[in-house]
Amino acid sequence: MPHRRLKRHITNQAGDLGDYLREETSGGKLLLAATAIALVWANLAEGSYGEVWGTALSIGPEWLHLDLELADWVADGLLAIFFFVAGMEVKRELTVGELADRRAAALPVAAAIGGILAPAVVAIAVSGGDAASDGAWAIPVATDIAFALGVLALVGSGLPSGVRVVLLSMAVIDDLVAIALIAVLFTAGLEPLWLLAATVACAAFWALLRGRRGTAWGLWTLAVLAWICIHASGVHATAAGIVLGLLVPTRRRDGESTTPSERFEHRLHPISAGVVVPLFALSAAGIALGAVGGAISEPIALGIVAGLLLGKPLGILAGARLAVRLRLGSLPPDVRWADVLPVAILGGVGYTVSLLIATLALSDPSAREQAAAAVLIASTIAAFVAAWLLRRRPTTEQREG
Repeated sequence: MPHRRLKRHITNQAGDLGDYLREETSGGKLLLAATAIALVWANLAEGSYGEVWGTALSIGPEWLHLDLELADWVADGLLAIFFFVAGMEVKRELTVGELADRRAAALPVAAAIGGILAPAVVAIAVSGGDAASDGAWAIPVATDIAFALGVLALVGSGLPSGVRVVLLSMAVIDDLVAIALIAVLFTAGLEPLWLLAATVACAAFWALLRGRRGTAWGLWTLAVLAWICIHASGVHATAAGIVLGLLVPTRRRDGESTTPSERFEHRLHPISAGVVVPLFALSAAGIALGAVGGAISEPIALGIVAGLLLGKPLGILAGARLAVRLRLGSLPPDVRWADVLPVAILGGVGYTVSLLIATLALSDPSAREQAAAAVLIASTIAAFVAAWLLRRRPTTEQREG
């Protein structure tokens, strides 16, 4: 094959792969596959699993504090890309999307608040107060956007578009809160000078984007510098992703055919869905099956399961109902309360962010493993129950007939 044809063939193949990874179902499939591989790997070759992800990898001088294990590079570094994409999505919804209208935003915002408070209360109550220590109560707070939307896309055909909007809006809001909790709860030994340097890097990133003067290399250099400074400041480094994502413009400017947010998302979503999230699952979901049995009797693990399976749906439904009753918000067109129920249950799919918080909140490896098992158990049950309810839901045509 001549060189030019080969290059065009490779480019087309890469484009096809990128389009595939931009589909909502693709991220969920890859996430499931990576989880299955991690579980099989950890249970058949536990030694090699721990050895690989525990490999020390130091970059740069010691004062940069970049001497991390491979699993930490994934959780602290690569996962920042996932949160960068999530941050842009949050800003787009708040500025030009479904949440731009105050009344339209009220229902998912109220649902998200209920879905944040109730799981924390339930986790503390069921654990007998054990989850109140070390920030373990925050583990069932977040909803996994990629996984939940993947389930909805796989089995929710025929649903009104408003159902997806409610789930997406609610998920990005409580993920934003989860990132704020990570920054507040798990920041040890805050270094103000490093935080100031991070602020300067973020401000320069924003200024270049706003002035349309930044090259791709310049912007990425500033983004990496911001990440290094935030990591060195003591704040969890994934906060860099959400902050930078919120700084990306979401409105089209004169002479632009697409917004900066759209361009970033188009390029980074396949990397986030196809590489970052599956790699994180591969590094974090390798749980020995014995931990599942331990999770059944461990108070904190039981609190996590109850928080995700009971607290999440109850809180989401209560928050949404309250918003409608107080006439602050309303259900989207063609959406019924029966449609909100599976969305509320899908809120119990914590996975990515919940696993991240579990690794940060619990220092004991055994407790951390049991908490991760609890997250996987609850997320799996929530996904299957929601999928069953969505399968049983009559389509619009069937209701009209």
